[in-house]
Amino acid sequence: MAQDTSSGRAPRADARKNRAHILETAEKVFAANGVTGSMDTIAKRAGVGPGTLYRHFPTRESLLAELLQTRDRELEAKRQAIEQERLDPDTALSEWLDALAVWVSAFDGLSEPLREALSERTSALTITCQGFITSTDKFLEAAQEAGGARSGVRGRDLFLGVLATAWVSNAAMADKSTATALASLLRSGWVID
Repeated sequence: MAQDTSSGRAPRADARKNRAHILETAEKVFAANGVTGSMDTIAKRAGVGPGTLYRHFPTRESLLAELLQTRDRELEAKRQAIEQERLDPDTALSEWLDALAVWVSAFDGLSEPLREALSERTSALTITCQGFITSTDKFLEAAQEAGGARSGVRGRDLFLGVLATAWVSNAAMADKSTATALASLLRSGWVID
């Protein structure tokens, strides 16, 4: 938990309680309405003023980054489990991309702020995305060295492909098979037959 940087002390109990309640409320609002859910709605439902909300979370991205921390830890645990299973590199890469797809589907519309974070240096989500791209690169490089993945493919492109699949899967024309079909197309783009 972040400390109060103005005094160097841990936040007061009521501030910690407000922060936790804001996060709980934001989780519900974003789950119901996607990441475009109103920050004002979050403040009202949490029973705090907008100033309190923005004092804890100055931007939507900082709020999303905090909400994703638990999911980040779950994804990191999945990465470690994949590595410990000692799967063949192609299967490991495929399982990692599937885990990324689950992570990016936490909230409707999450793929857009994640994509934007890749082009910004100041987004609270940038470090998270860069870390997962680095993990994707490692799985990809192992698959390339084993001869199962094309040499011109980049981890960043696979990460963006996962984001694109999540984005398209939420489109009005998408149906239940869209995500699976797009994941299969993405795989056919990196795998060597």
